Amino acid sequence: MDWINEPNSWTAADDTLTVHVDPKTDLWQQTHYGYSFDNAPMYGRTVEGDLRVTVTFDADYAEQYDQAGAILRIDEKNWIKAGVEFVDGALQISVVVTREVSDWSVQPAPGSPSSVTIDLHREGDAVTVRYGLDGAEPTNMIRLAYFPPQVPALAGAMAAAPVGKGFEVRFSKVSIS
Repeated sequence: MDWINEPNSWTAADDTLTVHVDPKTDLWQQTHYGYSFDNAPMYGRTVEGDLRVTVTFDADYAEQYDQAGAILRIDEKNWIKAGVEFVDGALQISVVVTREVSDWSVQPAPGSPSSVTIDLHREGDAVTVRYGLDGAEPTNMIRLAYFPPQVPALAGAMAAAPVGKGFEVRFSKVSIS
């Protein structure tokens, strides 16, 4: 497993990856805001072809757009990130699909989950995104998106703090198969 945009502070102990997310980090391309960011910390390994990446995490979300979850990334202009994002004072299940420009979808996270599991399943030219709350299996489908087949992609965990001073996220599971 390797870092892209390694954060200033992180630890791996007792099967938990703890990341202090640096401020002014994000993954975004063009749409709506007119800016491009590709400086969020991402931790994983490169896989070609069909795969499944599953991450379980909890975080100390504090500021607008604080986010954590799973990533599947070919390069700075082709990726899918899915997880939890703190938007307008509430936790949202969030998916961004980027193919040159970013496409964002959110839905309220039911209840106040203490942890979330995100599953990205790449099969052929599609990625199915599912989530589970508080230790439940990720069976709730939120998105099906095109993703170029047979192209090597980094699969793993990501987090970002575009607006605030940063926050801490704990990944208790990062599984790639």
